[in-house]
Amino acid sequence: MDTSSPQPPARILAIDALRGFDMFFLTGGLALVLAALGLIYEPMPEWIRYHATHVEWEGFAAWDLVMPLFIFIVGAAVPFSMGKYSAPGMRSKAYLRIFRRVAILFLLGMVVQGRLLGFEPKNMALFCNTLQAIAGGYLIASLCVLHLRLRGQIVTALLLLASYWALMRFMPYGDSQAGLFLPHDNLALHIDKYLQGSWQDGTNYSWILTNLSFGATAMLGALSGYLLKTPCLPVKKLAWLLGIGGALLLSGWALSYDTPIIKHIFTTSMVLWAAGWSYLLLALFYLILDIARLTWLAFPFIVVGSNAIFAYMWIETPQCSPEHNISRALFGGLARQSGDYGAFIFQLGNYALIWSVLYFLYRKKTFIKV
Repeated sequence: MDTSSPQPPARILAIDALRGFDMFFLTGGLALVLAALGLIYEPMPEWIRYHATHVEWEGFAAWDLVMPLFIFIVGAAVPFSMGKYSAPGMRSKAYLRIFRRVAILFLLGMVVQGRLLGFEPKNMALFCNTLQAIAGGYLIASLCVLHLRLRGQIVTALLLLASYWALMRFMPYGDSQAGLFLPHDNLALHIDKYLQGSWQDGTNYSWILTNLSFGATAMLGALSGYLLKTPCLPVKKLAWLLGIGGALLLSGWALSYDTPIIKHIFTTSMVLWAAGWSYLLLALFYLILDIARLTWLAFPFIVVGSNAIFAYMWIETPQCSPEHNISRALFGGLARQSGDYGAFIFQLGNYALIWSVLYFLYRKKTFIKV
């Protein structure tokens, strides 16, 4: 990992702020928001409870957007980060950067959920974590941006979407018929179990064939990055973001009558639906930060997003998570003595601790990247 502070290429503020917004909820922000809402609602409304948890299988809640949104944002940054490698003689450096980042993300994913540091191969899970999905999406998007013109990238995104849809709908496997979308019987999961064997993590999430969808999600993000790089008027960019987002939502909804929206296996309808919301969120952030120039609103999220991978590893590794050790020691006693306000006080203190560490790194210009 590189802990230096290189000068990043100029980017749209909305992309970096949206990354931090996504990470805010993933690193404890959701628990803080729910604790605050718990002071207002008793009991918690069912619609809030629904959107604050992952859907068991078919359907889509707001919390299900966190993973595809992050892959989308990674893709949105690719046209900016790959721009400097378009010069002659820079391809080898680009490949080194891409494959190094993919390898590190894959290994970190195994550390978080694959029990890699247990050093017991029989107990490891090979492909099992969001970071590995990001690695797959980033690999596809980066190579496409590096080698293809915009039209070729659009065609590639469509081919990825169509290929995954066609395989899931029409390819028979094992003793099962084609087109099944059941929790423990579908083509994507069958391929995972067949290829990973005992290293499959035992869940009904799919990863290997689903790299087609991870790549499509990242490519849809990359296309938004290209749009934001164009020299046209900001209002036109906003209109395009809104229009594309609406079209993707409509497409995902229409396709859901043929292929259900299932985040566990990243069905094509889910990719379109999630990408639609991602475009609309990006449009909102672009309107607020890059058009209205209310940049002060971005700062709390920029702090979180500037060390997104570090924050994710810190929170998602149980032995390191502040909620399970430091925060419990610092705020647990006060929370227990605070009655109905206890949960909110604990979560507020916990996230203040997390944000303070990230702010310290930000002030020191220490950006832990892969």
